[in-house]
Amino acid sequence: MSDQHQSLFLHAELSLLAFNERVLSMALNPTTPLLERLKFLCIFSANMDEFFEIRVSGLKAKADSVVSGESFDGLSPQLALEQISIRAHDMVKRQYEVLNDKVSPELVDYGIRFLKREEWNEDQSKWLKSYFKREVLPILTPIRLDPAHPFPLTINKGLGIMVDLHDPNRDDKHNIAVVPAPRALPRFIRLPDDLCEAEYEYVFLSSIIHANIKRLFSNVKVLGCYQFRITRNSDLYVDLEEVEDLARTLEGELPSRLYGEAIRLEVSEDCPKRILEFLKHRFQMDDSYIYHVNGPVNLNRLIGLPDMVNRPQIKYPVFNPSTPDNIGLQNNLFEVITNGDVLLHHPFQSFAPVVDLLRQAAVDPGVLVIKQTLYRTGSNSVMVEHLASAARAGKEVTVIIELMARFDEQNNLSTAQKLQTAGAHVVYGMVGKKTHAKMLMIVRREGSRLRRYVHLGTGNYHQANTRVYTDYGLLTSNKEITQDVHEIFMQLTTQGPNPVLKRLFQSPFGISDMFIEKTQREAGNAALGKPAYILAKVNGLSSPAIINALYAASNAGVKIDLIVRGICCLRPGLEGLSSNIRVRSVVGRFLEHARVFYFENNDAMSEIFLSSADLMPRNLRNRIEQCTPILDEAIKHTILSNLKTYLKDDSNAWLMQADGQYVPALPCKKGGDPVNAQQILLTKYCGEY
Repeated sequence: MSDQHQSLFLHAELSLLAFNERVLSMALNPTTPLLERLKFLCIFSANMDEFFEIRVSGLKAKADSVVSGESFDGLSPQLALEQISIRAHDMVKRQYEVLNDKVSPELVDYGIRFLKREEWNEDQSKWLKSYFKREVLPILTPIRLDPAHPFPLTINKGLGIMVDLHDPNRDDKHNIAVVPAPRALPRFIRLPDDLCEAEYEYVFLSSIIHANIKRLFSNVKVLGCYQFRITRNSDLYVDLEEVEDLARTLEGELPSRLYGEAIRLEVSEDCPKRILEFLKHRFQMDDSYIYHVNGPVNLNRLIGLPDMVNRPQIKYPVFNPSTPDNIGLQNNLFEVITNGDVLLHHPFQSFAPVVDLLRQAAVDPGVLVIKQTLYRTGSNSVMVEHLASAARAGKEVTVIIELMARFDEQNNLSTAQKLQTAGAHVVYGMVGKKTHAKMLMIVRREGSRLRRYVHLGTGNYHQANTRVYTDYGLLTSNKEITQDVHEIFMQLTTQGPNPVLKRLFQSPFGISDMFIEKTQREAGNAALGKPAYILAKVNGLSSPAIINALYAASNAGVKIDLIVRGICCLRPGLEGLSSNIRVRSVVGRFLEHARVFYFENNDAMSEIFLSSADLMPRNLRNRIEQCTPILDEAIKHTILSNLKTYLKDDSNAWLMQADGQYVPALPCKKGGDPVNAQQILLTKYCGEY
């Protein structure tokens, strides 16, 4: 691959790792409320888990392949893995430094303590010994290794404890034991109030097992206990051309995710060399995949702690999402939508109107048909309950469930079964293409005619996520838009080709073609001296075709602002290539998730689109996605104003450099108040809180 080609693009996995570093920066930032800093440490851990389970394992498979070659950015898988290892080790080191040196000591000041074994007093030790005997010992399976007791098959991300033993009657390799910690056990335990000096005192499960380890190996000397945790390849492979029943096949494949190839070993910092060499040999792993940690190896299990303690002063303030002025508690939402399109901006505005629309549809005698796509819903979804109620009431309910939504497969299988039991038609989308579109359509008889109502979103129908993800949703009864949604649903159930649409654009290919065409139009306007500007907000940008179109537009004089949360393979600010392109990433209290495209189009005819798709090959080529235009001028103005607020952010924004590095955005005005886009939008929609 030529040097010129290499200079055009950045490596996707390294770009994603840079996003995870920005998440970690929220935990390192002393202005982040203390318990939220702990949350960001946990989120960083969860992100890194998935990064290794999917991204690193995929790169390693390519590196091990005899046909492995360079990716479109010019970096070989092996070189990418080496760079990832260097950066990831440094990030994990910083993660535990801030936990041990900053977050944990400061939590003590607020009466929240994690006690080490040497800090237990006599009464606490007695209670914990009893707890071990009562709650832990009955479900432990300690295994002392020898030819008759081989190393257990450790599950993905499961906590294990290596026990270093001394028995003069055995050789060294048989002086090792393993204690897998069952997932049913909590990873930290709160001490009773009457035993605590502080209000909230906790002990890690690993410490309790360590303190009582001699009860498990009473006939031999215990030299030490050391936590470890294995991360495994968790990508599922299902050959859709060979599958007759996807649901049944997926049920059979899901357990394999627990026992894929080992891709990372986390182990206690003080683990002796003999034990470490044993683990390296056992999992066939070299040093670049081993992470020595000074603390709990499963840090993301602490994410529930902030909700367990009553410390509002070290959390983000609670807020109540608003609703649009024309939507009240008793409103007939069909009448509201008939009178004009409704825009919802989550989490600043409530997701309740979408739920209420489905609830009203389920009991409205005029509603005949409900169709919805479900990608991620969460467990115990009230929307699923309303769909089931509608089906039981005799309405025609069709639900397109994406069984291959990564890490939500089991929940989606359960959802499918629940809806089928209620009488809904459940299908699994298009063979070989994930259904990632966010669509709800309701067909209602009104007098002598049928009218369609739709909700189109940038995010999933997952109520919990709508409180922490920023997304847009559009409620409309526009005839052309609702007809297009009908056509896409018909395609999904009949497995037909992409339909001809009047207003919407659809992937595969349709959204990409639209974006490139409108980018080229902006370039043409700029060449003629007309107003030309592109502003896009997405989670990822890695499509070479779209990046090349943006480069060409930049060279034609188009000013381009990109707000890209995660992966960005475009290089901004390079003379003769991308000097008119600025890229920023905003990482704050909420996860930025909305996908929005703005094209100035000679000023008077500006266009805004809301999309379910990111600008990545998988979304644009291999998924069913939808992208809808905003037709209402007032709504267009609102969205554009919100986007421009993000361009002013100097609190949570990071500016991307041409080499893929990110630097914090500097204040727009010297001595001025910091600009926090998410905070501004909270105040705009929710007022004082």
